[in-house]
Amino acid sequence: MSRNERFDCNYCKESLLGKKYIMKEDKQYCTKCYENLFANSCESCSLPIGCNCKDLSYKDRHWHEECFKCAKCSRSLVEKAFAAKDDMLLCTECHANDYSSKCTTCKKTVMPGSRKMEYKGNSWHETCFLCNRCQQPIGTKSFIPKDSSYFCVACFEKQYAYQCCACKKAITTGGVTYQEKPWHRECFLCIGCRKQLSGERFTSRENFPYCLECFSDLYAKKCVGCTKPITSLAGAKYISFEERQWHSECFICMQCSVSLVGRGFLTQRDNIVCTDCGREK
Repeated sequence: MSRNERFDCNYCKESLLGKKYIMKEDKQYCTKCYENLFANSCESCSLPIGCNCKDLSYKDRHWHEECFKCAKCSRSLVEKAFAAKDDMLLCTECHANDYSSKCTTCKKTVMPGSRKMEYKGNSWHETCFLCNRCQQPIGTKSFIPKDSSYFCVACFEKQYAYQCCACKKAITTGGVTYQEKPWHRECFLCIGCRKQLSGERFTSRENFPYCLECFSDLYAKKCVGCTKPITSLAGAKYISFEERQWHSECFICMQCSVSLVGRGFLTQRDNIVCTDCGREK
């Protein structure tokens, strides 16, 4: 630049020789004009962020370095983690205290990023979620709620669960009650064939449970006609005569096979016949 050539502010035309200036889009401006024309306004104090100040920005909003503070406690957020809530910037502690969940046990804030337990809308620090009986942290293990308390599985079984009268182990889900005694479903078996009786029809003898098949085979009277067991458990009807029994459908004349139910009959040694067949003899 020659001595006679001018070097002026592109806006106010004042000479910039020997003065501080700022270039923007290949044009020079004095600091005053640059700040009036191009400087961002601070979100906090509304003053321009001058050339000699740091311009801190977040989502198209700008602050002086000294104005970049927590909206609640006023501590500086420069080079610190912060959170945004509505139009406010908050330090992590203020955000946690106002908006993070509180531990149900100790009532303190569960800080963002820390390990926590949640159940039915409640939150706990991992170290505060304890078994009500053994007072050990439950962590990620299975637990069982009881009233307003929580138990690890082992403690719940010791304190509350019924003991199966067959295997003597705790019944944690389901179960069967027979003669006022608790059983696991898989332990409630027929005393004869060991088939599971849960959900099935059964009967008992001398306080032992039997499926219908085993009870019929072992204890039911046998039909003289078909030799199969006679049991009333399935709704069967039977005829009894001289210490012998028949199914209703088996009580027939030995000669003509007519049903003798509700009719007169005669005996011929061990056989029974209708009166018509009896007269023929």
